[in-house]
Amino acid sequence: MGESRVKKLATVLLDAITDKDPLVQEQVCGSLCALGESQPEEALGVCEEHLRQHDKLAHPYRAMILRAMETVVNNHLSELDKDTARAVILLASGEMTRVKELVYDWQQAASSVLVAVGKRFIGRVMEELLSKFQPGVLPHYFVVQTLASLSVSNVFGMVPFLTSVLSTMLPMLGAAKHDTMRVVFCSALQHFSESTLEYLANLDQAPDPTVRKDTFAADIFSAYDILFHHWLPSREAKLRLAVVEALGPMSHLLPSAKLEEQLPKLLPGVLALYKKHAETVHVSKSLGQILEAAVSVGSRTLEVQLDILLAALHTQVCVPVESSSPLVMNNQKEVLRCFTVLACCSPDRLLAFLLPKLDSSHERTRVGTLQVLRHVIYSAAAQMEVKKPFILSSMRLPLLDTNNQVKRAVVQVISAMAHHGYLEQPGGEAMIEYIVQQCALPPEVEPQKPGPDGEDLLADSVRTISISTLYLVSTTVDRMSHVLWPYLLEFLVPVRFTEALTPLCRSLVHLAQKRQEAGTDTFLIQHSDNVTLPSPYALTTRLLAVSSNPYLGDGRGAASLRLLSVLHRNIHPLLGPRWATTIPLLLAHLDGHTEKTLSQKEWEEKLLMFLQDTLAIVSDNTWICQLSLEMCKQLPSYNGMPQEKNFLYKCIGATLGAASSKEVVRKRLQELLETARYQEEGEREGLACCFGICAVSHLDDTLAQLEDFVKSDMFRKSVGIFNIFKDRSENEAEKVKSALILCYGHVAARAPRELVLAKAESDIFRNMSQCFSTKDPALKLCLVQSVCMASQAICSSTQGSSFHFSRKAELVAQMMEFIKAEPPDSLRTPIRKKAMLACTHLVSLKPALEEQMQADLVHSCLHSVLAVLPEPEGEDGHQESLYLDTMQALEDLLTSLLQQNMTPQGLQVMVEPPLPQHLSPWIKSPRGHERGRALGLSACLLRYFLEHLHVSALVPFHNLGLLVGLFSPRCADLWPATRQEAINCVYSLLYLQLGYEGFSRDYRDEVAERLLTLQRGLVHPDPAVLFHTCHSVAQIIAKRLPPDQLISLLLTLFEGLGDPDKNCSRASTVMINCLLKERGNMLLEKVPEIMSVLRSKLQETREEHVLQAAQHSVYLLASQHRAAVVSSLLGSPLPFDSHTCTLWRALAVEPGLTAQVLGLLLEKISRDVPFKESRAFLLNSCPTRVATLLPLAATCALYEVASTPASRPAVLELYPQLFAALLLRVSCTVGVQLPRNLQAKERRSTGSGLASRSLEPCSSAVDALRAMLLRGGSEDVVQHMELEGGWELLGTSAGHEEGVTRLASAMAKSAGPRLPPVVKALFSTQSSVYEIQRVTSTAFLAELLGSNVVNDLMLLESLLDNLAARQKDRCASVRRLVLRGLANVAVGSPDKVRAHGPQLLTAMIGGLDDGDDPHSLVALEAMVGLARLLDLAEAWDLRSVLLHIAIRVRPFFDSDKMEFRSASIRLFGHLNKACHGDCEDIFLEQVVGGLAPLLLHLRDPQAAVAAACRFALRMCGPNLECEELAAVFQKHLQEDRGLHFGEFLNTTCKHLTHHFPDLLGRLMSTSLFYFKSSWDDVRAAAPMLTGFLVLHMEAEQQPQVDLEQLLQALQLLLKDPAPVVRAKAAEALGRLVKFA
Repeated sequence: MGESRVKKLATVLLDAITDKDPLVQEQVCGSLCALGESQPEEALGVCEEHLRQHDKLAHPYRAMILRAMETVVNNHLSELDKDTARAVILLASGEMTRVKELVYDWQQAASSVLVAVGKRFIGRVMEELLSKFQPGVLPHYFVVQTLASLSVSNVFGMVPFLTSVLSTMLPMLGAAKHDTMRVVFCSALQHFSESTLEYLANLDQAPDPTVRKDTFAADIFSAYDILFHHWLPSREAKLRLAVVEALGPMSHLLPSAKLEEQLPKLLPGVLALYKKHAETVHVSKSLGQILEAAVSVGSRTLEVQLDILLAALHTQVCVPVESSSPLVMNNQKEVLRCFTVLACCSPDRLLAFLLPKLDSSHERTRVGTLQVLRHVIYSAAAQMEVKKPFILSSMRLPLLDTNNQVKRAVVQVISAMAHHGYLEQPGGEAMIEYIVQQCALPPEVEPQKPGPDGEDLLADSVRTISISTLYLVSTTVDRMSHVLWPYLLEFLVPVRFTEALTPLCRSLVHLAQKRQEAGTDTFLIQHSDNVTLPSPYALTTRLLAVSSNPYLGDGRGAASLRLLSVLHRNIHPLLGPRWATTIPLLLAHLDGHTEKTLSQKEWEEKLLMFLQDTLAIVSDNTWICQLSLEMCKQLPSYNGMPQEKNFLYKCIGATLGAASSKEVVRKRLQELLETARYQEEGEREGLACCFGICAVSHLDDTLAQLEDFVKSDMFRKSVGIFNIFKDRSENEAEKVKSALILCYGHVAARAPRELVLAKAESDIFRNMSQCFSTKDPALKLCLVQSVCMASQAICSSTQGSSFHFSRKAELVAQMMEFIKAEPPDSLRTPIRKKAMLACTHLVSLKPALEEQMQADLVHSCLHSVLAVLPEPEGEDGHQESLYLDTMQALEDLLTSLLQQNMTPQGLQVMVEPPLPQHLSPWIKSPRGHERGRALGLSACLLRYFLEHLHVSALVPFHNLGLLVGLFSPRCADLWPATRQEAINCVYSLLYLQLGYEGFSRDYRDEVAERLLTLQRGLVHPDPAVLFHTCHSVAQIIAKRLPPDQLISLLLTLFEGLGDPDKNCSRASTVMINCLLKERGNMLLEKVPEIMSVLRSKLQETREEHVLQAAQHSVYLLASQHRAAVVSSLLGSPLPFDSHTCTLWRALAVEPGLTAQVLGLLLEKISRDVPFKESRAFLLNSCPTRVATLLPLAATCALYEVASTPASRPAVLELYPQLFAALLLRVSCTVGVQLPRNLQAKERRSTGSGLASRSLEPCSSAVDALRAMLLRGGSEDVVQHMELEGGWELLGTSAGHEEGVTRLASAMAKSAGPRLPPVVKALFSTQSSVYEIQRVTSTAFLAELLGSNVVNDLMLLESLLDNLAARQKDRCASVRRLVLRGLANVAVGSPDKVRAHGPQLLTAMIGGLDDGDDPHSLVALEAMVGLARLLDLAEAWDLRSVLLHIAIRVRPFFDSDKMEFRSASIRLFGHLNKACHGDCEDIFLEQVVGGLAPLLLHLRDPQAAVAAACRFALRMCGPNLECEELAAVFQKHLQEDRGLHFGEFLNTTCKHLTHHFPDLLGRLMSTSLFYFKSSWDDVRAAAPMLTGFLVLHMEAEQQPQVDLEQLLQALQLLLKDPAPVVRAKAAEALGRLVKFA
């Protein structure tokens, strides 16, 4: 019986093996393997029988079955008996050799079966294979392949057979004519040889330890003879590679004499393959094995073949290595392995061959040679030891190579040499220098052109590996320490090694520290013994100079300072203690910054202080003079490094300043003047800094040297030489003059102030004035800079206030000329900034400037700065910084001018004309940047004057109104900075007025101080905030403005209405209104005139201040003629234009008036019919609803009134009436159209943009309702509706009901106190003749029951009664909504459910039985409602209805509609939950019957249904009285975790079969029912359920299952169109092994 069942199951699966879907095929194979896991021998037998009986089964499917058999054999090899093994062997052998042609997948599968069986039954497998491996008959390809595979998988079992196998095979080799057979023979010989070698290497573990190599020697040689002499010359590449792969391991088994005899032919034969194959890794590997075999027998033939070998191998190693090609890389490794073998046996011949190759013209040849050399240095170190000098001398030529790949290879060779003691030999220093040269390569180099082989390396990669090599050699190779120290010091000073400074310093620091640890004597440098080493002065100069640019070159500043620190004893014996403190501080400063955050000026000052401190510690004039000499010597080395050279000039100045020898100082300064490169700006600046620093200690000598240079032949000669080339003579001469001018400026700025006064006019300015006529921009800049520095030095002197400067007017005029010559719209040089700074210092000196010159100076500077165009966002930050500095210079100049006359008359000159004539156009400029700058200047001047105000008599400030009117509207300027400055101006003006009124300077006025508080509000860009702030500013001005200034202020503000900045124009309006309100009721007195003006403005402009005036006028008119105004406005054409809307909103100013207007509009909306029906022309078409005009107009008007904030009190008063009327207005306008004339007008107005909003009837009603709620304080309701999308739903036919529901929910949450009157108003609409209104009111009231607020407001009973009365409404939607409302009691008033339980349950069950609804939507609502009520109802009320409900909902489990499936399943869960684990047996039957559908619908395509199933199963758990099953449901079916369905179903079935053994048949039959489900996933889940039930059933349960029926059903599923279903069916079949 069992055997037939296994056979039946396996037969079904084997029949399904031909499925076209790969996943199904894989699952069928898996099921076959599952059968094999249970009954391996029987499963193998069925497979064997199936293959025998189905001869015509296609080979891909036969291969699948064989692979399944292989899996079973591998997993149960130890369990197989001999008969089964023999049957499998015979089958596999037959399958493998059934056809002579090669069918690889099929025959390979059969071969794998034989190999698997052969791991245990090697004798029987060999017996079968040898029967097909007969002498004289060429065997099948896979017979040989299988023998080869067996030799690999079972070495110890196979080797004893090799003697007979080889004896049979050898005669066959000659008969093999096809390359395919020859290849497999080669593969077999290769694996045989490898197995033999492994066997011989592990004789201690072998079954026969007497086996020797010579046992196979003769046979292997015979095979070798055929392979090498007959097959290797073949044209077939695959065969040649197979031969050469075999020859490698075979060579180890050849007799020594035969190997020696064959080597002269074997080696050339193998080498010849290099030319025939692109992929040569197998050739190289085999060659390595042959060479190892030859060396192991002490062959002498290698000497003869060596040259040929070296040449061929060298060619291979020179092949470019691509990292993406593993074959090429592996070939390189094998070739280098061959070189290692040759290096160990013939090192001299190898080097003699390799080293001349370094002179090759081919780059790849040189690289390959270096790679081999590096490899043998490592791998054959003992043999290369005596060859070190020879190898070193041969490296001279590669050191000159410029190719980057060669360089990289050279560096790698040098690294290997360092580790093996080569660099300690003579000539090793050249290698070290080479490494340093590569470290000094530029870090960024353009890519070179690719070489002929298509690849090259960037120089940066060579540099990187060189830096790493230098550091590693310095720190890890102890033997290199005495080689590198102090030799590496020689590379510090030469400029060509600049890029290598950082790695050099790091290595030297490490070496020096090791020397210090070793002892003092070894650390000190003996310069007398090492003349090539740099002197202490050279080291100090070099390391200090490069430290000025600290982050360049990978942080060479820190590296240089660290090296300087460790060399302190070699620099000067006294420096150690001091440098131990100062250098760490410098390093900490660098560590605390980055390249972007470091201030270069601050860093250079720190370094100069470090140098000056060092010079003070040394305090040796000879040492200092020697240092200055070295610094001057190194200056030309930095010609390409302007920053370092500039700093070195400063160092020279500091060093000369510390020198006591005046002769040395004069001599060095003269040399600097004679050798400077004046064409370079940085050098001119550096030279000037040098002279300035030196002048601190040697002013007279410095000035004398400058004077001597001007008079010298050298200066005249320079200018004369330039005259030879007229095109550049002026330019070059100007550069020399620029440098000298700068020198004078820096001398004046740095020298002692009192000494400068005596030299200012006689020496400094006299020499500067000779160059004022220049047109050269650079010389101009030097002049203004020097004049600025000199004048600032004079002003800062203690005697500067009494100094009479006769050249003042001349210098100011010259500065003005420079400023005027600059382009007014752009700023590219700091000339005007420095010129204004110079003027700022000059105007404070005596004598005073004339008034006209002062006015011209101000005018020129304003036009030169204010008109400059701003830089675009994200542009060069340098330009922005330059402009800010220039603006600050202008402010300082104007303040300095004002300071000269701090009197009321002076204020009139600076603040009143002529200055406003200068500033007023800029303040009103259409360009924002000009306005902002002008306001900033004005604020600065007013602030300065206020801070220095001294009033000796009470005088009127008669232009106060004019100035306040000029500045105050700017509080709303588009530019935030301008707004801030405007407040500052008004603030200063008010305090100036208080000052003129006699208040003291420290008096603080409470009203004026509020301006500073308001200033924060001007930052906000919101116009409403700005204008509110402007209103507050106007209130402050009104309180402090003298009466006589009001008219001038108003006139100025009215002029501001035409300001090009619209914000300022509106601010003028705000301030005008505020002033009129605060200072008199002028607006109310002049209403008629204002109405006339504003009506004309409405037609001319749409500015906000004009609209506000019009609204105020309408309010006054409506106060007297309310009804007439409303009627007139309602008669305005629809849609209302913007002016009409403005006038409607004016009616909402006063609450009493607004309430009366709203009452009139409600009357218009409610009394007239909302629409009229008109028939279409086509027959049988639905009537079209067209809106009536008067209610539509009233709705639009109500929206405008309710949109006005002032209407809030009136809206609150009429809240319930407005809400009910507008909600019903919305409902009866859904789908209603405009009259045709208005439709066309609406399209025209929408297209032209005239209408402010849509005229569509429903949209208008929704807008009005929303506006009414907002104004009635129900903002949260509106916001909730917006977030939920309720407004959009409310206006559509499909979503209207949901929109009403969301509105009711929002009202319940946020407007509870408003509900009683609203509900009362809606009760009266339940009998409306309009069905849609009944639906709307019912939906609203039903939703209210879902909120607890109805209890708080005592509305529950009235709402229940009202809804219950509507249960028999003729409209199905009303009946459905009644049920929803009754169910909502479970949410809103759960504590009331028990009291009203019978009523609610009766209504719901009635809904389940509603037969008048063809779509069953009432029943759906009843199911959803019951699910909510069951948990709260009285248990006694439920017992009588549970069964009825369960029976009624079960048919919906498999409904086509997702909503019905979800609701019915979830209700089923609640029914179980209501039982509380104590259900009657009759109901338990329903629970049990529902288990299978619920489990299967977990795979429902709809997520909501699957979630409902999770819930229902969790609820069913307690009623099943099985704790384990309930726990599984609770663990796996939580809503917030993923479900592994297979694992869950497996566990569930396990518990079901254990705890409910009698239930198995019922579950199986239900599962079979779902085999025909319309959903693929459910249909796939059904066989899964079946399979898991079978898997866990006990033997006594088997009678409950009809195996025949199950097999038939699964067989049908194997033909299902869905692959997933077929796969699960196959999986289930695998589980039926339980029946076996």
